[in-house]
Amino acid sequence: MKACHCIVEGRVQGVGFRYFTERAARRLGIRGWVRNLPTGEVEIVAEGEDGALESFLEEVRRGPSYGRVTALKSSPADPAGFSDFETRI
Repeated sequence: MKACHCIVEGRVQGVGFRYFTERAARRLGIRGWVRNLPTGEVEIVAEGEDGALESFLEEVRRGPSYGRVTALKSSPADPAGFSDFETRI
């Protein structure tokens, strides 16, 4: 089990990015959360099996069709034992 904390920059708010992220996470068995930041970025905390987490981050880097990711800053985190993936307000 691996975990990461991510900050996503670009056109990532108002384009369905959180919904896109939640769908990808659930499909890949990733647990954690996603939320918009007041700076215009999106914050993600995600945990899961190594291969699934890498696939998830690849999808996040692509983003939804109306979005545009210019940077994904990811750092390792300690797994917190989340039971699901949710969108936080």
